Amino acid sequence: RAKQWYQRRVRGMTLSKFLPRTFARLQSTAASVAFNSKNTPIQQTQLFINNEFVEAKSGNRFEVINPSNGDIICDVAEADKADVDLAVAAARSAFEIGSPWRTMDASQRGRLLYKLADAIERDIDYISALETIDNGKPFSDSRNIDIPLVINCLRYYAGWADKIHGKVIPADGSTLVYTRHEPVGVVGGIIPWNFPLLMFAWKIAPMLACGNTAVMKCAEQTPLTALYVAKLAKEVGFPDGVINVLSGFGHTAGGAMSHHMDIDKIGFTGSTEVGKIIQQASGQSNLKRVTLELGGKSPNIVFDDCDLEQAVGASHMGLFFNVGQCCCAGSRLYVQEGIYEKFVGEMVKQAQARVLGDPFDPRTNHGAQIDATQLNKIIGLVDSGVKQGASLQCGGGQYGDKGFYMEPTVFADVKDDMDISTQEIFGPVMQISSFKTAEEVIERANNTNYGLAAGVFTKNVDKMYQVSSALKAGHVWGNTYNVLVTQSPFGGYKESGFGRDLGEYALSSYTEVKCVTMAVPQKNS
Repeated sequence: RAKQWYQRRVRGMTLSKFLPRTFARLQSTAASVAFNSKNTPIQQTQLFINNEFVEAKSGNRFEVINPSNGDIICDVAEADKADVDLAVAAARSAFEIGSPWRTMDASQRGRLLYKLADAIERDIDYISALETIDNGKPFSDSRNIDIPLVINCLRYYAGWADKIHGKVIPADGSTLVYTRHEPVGVVGGIIPWNFPLLMFAWKIAPMLACGNTAVMKCAEQTPLTALYVAKLAKEVGFPDGVINVLSGFGHTAGGAMSHHMDIDKIGFTGSTEVGKIIQQASGQSNLKRVTLELGGKSPNIVFDDCDLEQAVGASHMGLFFNVGQCCCAGSRLYVQEGIYEKFVGEMVKQAQARVLGDPFDPRTNHGAQIDATQLNKIIGLVDSGVKQGASLQCGGGQYGDKGFYMEPTVFADVKDDMDISTQEIFGPVMQISSFKTAEEVIERANNTNYGLAAGVFTKNVDKMYQVSSALKAGHVWGNTYNVLVTQSPFGGYKESGFGRDLGEYALSSYTEVKCVTMAVPQKNS
């Protein structure tokens, strides 16, 4: 029955349908479409270059760890510069004038993306289980949120494939002037570990819809779903060399891509620190185009005239969704004085109600952090918060003796200069501060190097407009949080990067505008 419910109600939905009030129902009901993790064989562990799975030229491999128990899942091929060179050569050959990919009708490119989405939907149980084993998130999240959003993203950009075009310009003189929106060329995608396959889709779907060829590097922690989808890409008919997928480390494979003289563009999602390195590499090589979706320390502002139940629920998911491993997490929570004490109490109750444990248990809604390094970083920042005088309301330590679980943690009475208020924690640690006026909180919210996202909760439309207009952030949510839909753009200001993923806005990053001016004997209107 739960599977039928999922097919009727969940398939094709976006995250906006899940947050915040229906989220618990989705996890408790649809998660009962259980999947036995022991029945999840690992099928692809090699590099995918020129439509074939191959070993790394060096023969090196590295281990992939299950965050929920610390066990080794498998080992995979480790790409380095030699493998990047092969992948780029395959992508360049596929992009040559007269190749099957370049001569393919745009509508056919779209059909291939539709077919890839259909193949993922067919294998959604296996892919969701693979994502959960690789990343540590609950199976209910993989099955009912992440992978459906992957499918949506591919289908959205499949529809754009034959609608990307230029214009005829009524220029002065006896000329015919028109523009072409041409693919950039060979595009590299370097993706993070927090939403492995979804970030893969965010990059590769507009990339291919515009006619580019792709060299994708997965995060070394989470390569398994992208490698499996590479197999599906070959199955549905993508030509040789169009899609290449590498597993490897940032300082080797990622560095080789960033410095490569024959990659025309890099799309990167990850930390601000690495984003700066990639931008420098572009300047040191061929001035390849770069788009960066980087870190955040996003303010979430709750006024005392809000719907309190709505604000508590949405703010809870705005931080604790994906165990805080979201670049846009609403981690700086500002609550107006009139409701501050009540809000903190309700937030602590919700944090303490989260269920940690086996990600394949339908009751679990709080998974593991990605690895021991990230867990220790979070614990270190929590310790700093206690030492600097913030009030620890709940949580604060590691959970259990297996895997990399962090207790849901809430701090109150946080000062703006504390480390937990200035540094991106990337974990389930909420920091709550009070404020008096809109003018005060706008100034405090903008006092950061980041500018990815923000949230505002109020019933007053004028106040909502005033505050949202004043916030220096690429995405502002009003009376909700973490609503990310394929049709709307996502990206940041300041050190949160530049360029946009998703929506029509993403297409401009993957095309070049060429202007053609031709002399004509006579021009008629």
